Amino acid sequence: MKTPNKEPKISSMTHEEEEEMLHDISKLQEQVQHMSRSQKLTEAKINGVEAKMNGMEAKMDNLKIDLNTNLKTSMADLKTDLTNFL
Repeated sequence: MKTPNKEPKISSMTHEEEEEMLHDISKLQEQVQHMSRSQKLTEAKINGVEAKMNGMEAKMDNLKIDLNTNLKTSMADLKTDLTNFL
């Protein structure tokens, strides 16, 4: 099946309309770039917050271990002191 030859369409836009369209395209490209940079910055901030949270969780885990160890030691010392007292 043969497709008919189509003559290229001649632009019906005026020079001013073409310039306006190019300006609009340029503005849209700027907006996309701005949004992309904003998204990257937001992602970087989120990653930073997540890293800080992970560090805080690790510190809390260490504090729990220290507290548990100190509590066991204190309880053992108290038991010894009570045994000696009685």
